Amino acid sequence: MAKTEQEYRQDIVEIGKLVFQKGWIAANDGNISIRLDDERVLCTPTSICKGMMKPEDLIVCDIQGRKIEGQRERTSEIDMHLTIYRMRPDVRSVVHAHPPVATGFATAGRPLDLALLPEVVIGLGSVPLAGYGLPGTPALTEDMLQYIPKFDAILMANHGAVSYGEDAHQAYFRMEVVEHFARITLVAELLGGPKVLPREEVRKLVESRGRYGVKTHAGIGPANPVVAEDCEPSRERLSITRDELVSIVEEALRARGVLA
Repeated sequence: MAKTEQEYRQDIVEIGKLVFQKGWIAANDGNISIRLDDERVLCTPTSICKGMMKPEDLIVCDIQGRKIEGQRERTSEIDMHLTIYRMRPDVRSVVHAHPPVATGFATAGRPLDLALLPEVVIGLGSVPLAGYGLPGTPALTEDMLQYIPKFDAILMANHGAVSYGEDAHQAYFRMEVVEHFARITLVAELLGGPKVLPREEVRKLVESRGRYGVKTHAGIGPANPVVAEDCEPSRERLSITRDELVSIVEEALRARGVLA
């Protein structure tokens, strides 16, 4: 049964509070939208904390981004939302935020594309990195165009992340998976490097999507996610004792005349 517009407004308010409470946005960051029908989009306004909104704060825009209802001004990044809706008829909601660890990967130029966790392979496949574009301008989505049809979440270089789905909660949960995956990937790297799943195991996980109610084929392709066989071989580790290290350093210092 379709929800009423008031129920959709409450969904956005609820998601805004969750995103704020989790620390994925600061101050007035982020934006959320829901496609009401083929002609109208309900979205968050600009210059407001998304964790402190009321249903009446939200804006209704037409499919060209023109405000048709609301007291406040619509988000400056509405064009990104509308681009996703135009390219993905299956998408009914978009969430954009700046989750700290995932955004850290985005600012380091690192996609989240390794096959590490079964849940991520099944649910998202992988998360690509789109090149930087000036926020609030058409440049923001230029590099995203190649990824929107093929993925359900995208990292945005030096900016944040965007996720989308068939309703606001699915879009939110996909953002939650992105940040959770980023945190686990970071910990794995700190502990010596992640162990990537092999191609055959990834194939089995992809085939199991139907059993878990995952309808999308997004995030899966010839090189997505990156499997163990496609990773560069790690460099051979070299072990030396403390005395050997001291000896090497002293020899280098003597060669430079620092030690007699």
